[in-house]
Amino acid sequence: MYPSVAISLCTLAAYCQSHRTCPRFSIQSQCKTLCYLHDIPYRPYLKMQFSAAYDIFLEILHHISQCLRQALKRDTINWRMLNTCPACFYKLDDEPALDFEWLVSIDGNNSLKRWDSSIYGTTARSDSRTARSDYWIHADTVDKFENEVKSRQTDLRNDDDWEDEPTDPDHPGAFTCVNQWRNAGPDSHKKMFAIFQESGIFIASCRHRFVLLACDMIRSGELVKYPIAIIDKLLTVYGKNGGCAYNIGCAFSKTLANSTLGPRAHDLGFRMMVGAFHGHAHNQRCQLDWHPMYISGTGHTEGKGCEHIFSASNELAHSTRHANRFHRHQAIEEHFAFWDADKYAALMSGNYFVETAELETIKAELRLSDNDFPGFFDQECIYLDVNSSYAKLQHAEGLVAHCETLLSVDERWLIGGDEYKCFKEEATLGKYHTALDELECLVVMRLFELSKLSLSGTGYKLRQQISKALQRRSDAIRNVINCYNIQAASLIPLRQMIAWKDIAEYSFLGEFDLLCDSRTDIQDKDWARPAHCEATTKYFKLCRAREEIIRLNIEIRQLRTAIHDETIDTSAVIDELLVANPLLAAELKRQWRSRAAINAVHTYQLDQIERLFGFSGISGIGTRLANPAFSRPVNTNGASSAQAENPDSSASEFHDIEALDREEHKVVTKDMADFLYSIND
Repeated sequence: MYPSVAISLCTLAAYCQSHRTCPRFSIQSQCKTLCYLHDIPYRPYLKMQFSAAYDIFLEILHHISQCLRQALKRDTINWRMLNTCPACFYKLDDEPALDFEWLVSIDGNNSLKRWDSSIYGTTARSDSRTARSDYWIHADTVDKFENEVKSRQTDLRNDDDWEDEPTDPDHPGAFTCVNQWRNAGPDSHKKMFAIFQESGIFIASCRHRFVLLACDMIRSGELVKYPIAIIDKLLTVYGKNGGCAYNIGCAFSKTLANSTLGPRAHDLGFRMMVGAFHGHAHNQRCQLDWHPMYISGTGHTEGKGCEHIFSASNELAHSTRHANRFHRHQAIEEHFAFWDADKYAALMSGNYFVETAELETIKAELRLSDNDFPGFFDQECIYLDVNSSYAKLQHAEGLVAHCETLLSVDERWLIGGDEYKCFKEEATLGKYHTALDELECLVVMRLFELSKLSLSGTGYKLRQQISKALQRRSDAIRNVINCYNIQAASLIPLRQMIAWKDIAEYSFLGEFDLLCDSRTDIQDKDWARPAHCEATTKYFKLCRAREEIIRLNIEIRQLRTAIHDETIDTSAVIDELLVANPLLAAELKRQWRSRAAINAVHTYQLDQIERLFGFSGISGIGTRLANPAFSRPVNTNGASSAQAENPDSSASEFHDIEALDREEHKVVTKDMADFLYSIND
């Protein structure tokens, strides 16, 4: 009845936007700022009061958003997923078919952990509030897939060893990389999970880095149930011909095929791949099968959208670590909503043209043609398959030697004998491989330290420690290079020598696989020559770039059509609300001003692209593909609902109205874009 503290809506709105743009800016920081401005000492209870008021403020915004979604007919199931990224999912009925109708990436992150309050010896305060958005897949839905991996009766540990699926006999070298570059270790070796109620999140994003789905990882690492639950939802919403990048997609594809979701994924033409960054950490044979650069139809999709999202969401960690479940979800939802809005504003960034001059120059120097590069690719695949078979032979020979020991076979080899020479050759080769593995390990550590050194948020002391570690690492690498060269010189035939300057060029770890040659000398093979390898890589990049142009032509028209349809629909709803609910109409007009300004910039940039010399797409707007998930009927050629439903309108009148509407829309958006650019200037 007699309040002593009041927090204005403007203050709450200002903090809401500040926290969205700077997740590190916490409620405590905001309260201390206000106390300083009001010349009063800070007290911890002020933070609690501000937090309660902020919860109510966000609840008000949520109810207003619900009313607006209902008025705009955007409250149907899966509407957000089908419309969050118009470039990806605003499908038109006359667009050409693509190898992949939709491309996503999935990954887990453990930064957004939440402590279990029981570790403090306290009981968590009851809070019945739940997550408001449809980003989340409920834990009960995820748990339906927890038994997808068959447990081994002889193994009593609670391990998440779903990566260790048996090797495919048709592709013997496909999954060996997972044992070397493990992404998720056994739970029994991760005791820290016991102190966290949620140990992180697992998300899916489209190729333009919009957040599509998320689920909590509860007291565990990246268990198989999380990606399967995410993929199940993606297949339900987006349907056939989908592609998905995952750090260990090579091994997970085997797990997916053996799961209950496997037949459905196969029937819908679903394809797993490995993201570009992690793909280069897998062995060369794995890269040839799973890296996006070698998969037709991927374009310039890097498959690392989740990493970009995590680089921003990591800033939330210090404010959500000790929050309750509702406040943690609320903070993550607010962050994701702003992230998606920010990605929409930056949707038109990128390059449209393909550079071919460099590859043409290389082809002329090496006297190669485009037909040679696929041949090099096939020859490399055959060689690596054979090499993997030889590794299996070595393992079998080792098993035989072990059996001979158990059977007390005491006959010794004579020095100079055939068996002795063979073993000496194998031992020398083993030392060579050991030196090579150690060198590869040090190079990997150096690459990670270099990336950490330039990472945003790395403090001064940590940078100093990393710099010293890099110096020590450089000395260690030089020593190992000398050891490697000694072993390489002892082999017959001689293996390739390595100098310090070569290490900087070994940025892709798959190149080490070509040094692990066993019996066949590949130095004279065309596909193994460094110049030919570089040219082959550029060729496949050029192939993907040409595919990217085809996809961009489709996405450009989809975005223009989405902007056109959104403008017509929103304007019609505003007119309706001005009569039925003027206050809600005023709020919709306020929100639409910001969206219209962004759409104006997009339209201006789309116009510039369509005027480019060499533009190969279709100009203008299209008609959205009918989908039962949409509640509002699709308007023919962007006409209003009243025009589409009027049977008395003639064809000529209809096209005249459409042309006038389109020209008016272009004039308005271009004037607004020119005005915005003048402000920036």
